[in-house]
Amino acid sequence: MSEQDLVRDRCVVVTGGGNGIGRAIARKMAAQGARVVVGDLDTDAAARVAAEVGGVAVGGDASTDEGVARLLSAAGHVDVFFANAGSGVGKGIETPDADWHTALEVNVMAHVRAARALIPGWLESGGGRFVVTASAAGLLTMLGSAPYSVSKHAAVAFAEWLAVTYGHRGVTVQAICPQGVRTKMLDDSGEFRDLLSHDAALEPEQVAEVVWEALHDDRFLILPHPEVQRYYETRAGRTDAWLAGMRKLQKRFDDAETVVRND
Repeated sequence: MSEQDLVRDRCVVVTGGGNGIGRAIARKMAAQGARVVVGDLDTDAAARVAAEVGGVAVGGDASTDEGVARLLSAAGHVDVFFANAGSGVGKGIETPDADWHTALEVNVMAHVRAARALIPGWLESGGGRFVVTASAAGLLTMLGSAPYSVSKHAAVAFAEWLAVTYGHRGVTVQAICPQGVRTKMLDDSGEFRDLLSHDAALEPEQVAEVVWEALHDDRFLILPHPEVQRYYETRAGRTDAWLAGMRKLQKRFDDAETVVRND
C-alpha cells in the first residue's frame, strides 16, 4: 500500500473539525485523497472547513447519541474516525458540577458513544481506525484544571481499553497527546499558557503531520512533543519525584497569583 492509499478514497470523519487540530487533520487527510466529513458544534466553522477540503459539513454536538448518528448518517461507511472534539472547562475543586459534566461528556463520553456506534460494524467488515485526541494532560496532569486532567486521563484509558479489546480484531486505536498547540484553548489557558508552551507550542499543522506519520506505523501514543515520552516515563518510574516537581510548579503559580492579588 502506498502512502496515499492509506486514506485515498476512504471516508474520514473529524469531530471538532472546524478549528485548530481538527481543521488541520481534516485538511491533511483531504490532501492525501480522503473523503472528509467535518463535524463541529459550530456549524459555520464546519462548513468553512468542508468547503476548503471538498468535504461534507455536519453541525451538532458529537458528544450525544444524536450527534454521532447525524455524523455517521452523512458519512456512510467510516474508515477512520478522529474523535477530536474537546472541552477545556473547569478549574479546581470549586468547579461546579455542570462543568464537570461538560468535561466528561465531551472529553470521554463522546468517544464512548462514537466507538459504540462504529465498532460492531468494523468487526463485521474487517476493521477501522479510531483516533482519540487526548492530551499530554491525559498522561501527566494539567495544573489548574481538575476536570480537564481527569477527563483526559479517562480518554487515554478508554482508548487503551479499546486497543486491548479490539486490536487483534482489525480495529486500530490511537491516542494523540500533545502539549501546547496554538489554538483557542491555549489562548484561553491564562497563567498556565507558558507552562503548556514550555517545550514550544506547535502549530496545528505540525500536529497533523505527526498524526499522518503515526497512521503508518499504528503506534498507540502519538506524541507531537517527543519530550512527553520522557516525562511519562519519569512519572511512571519515579512517581514521587515527579509529583514533587509538579508541586514546585504549582507553588510557583500560587505565589505569582498571591503577588498579583496583593498589587
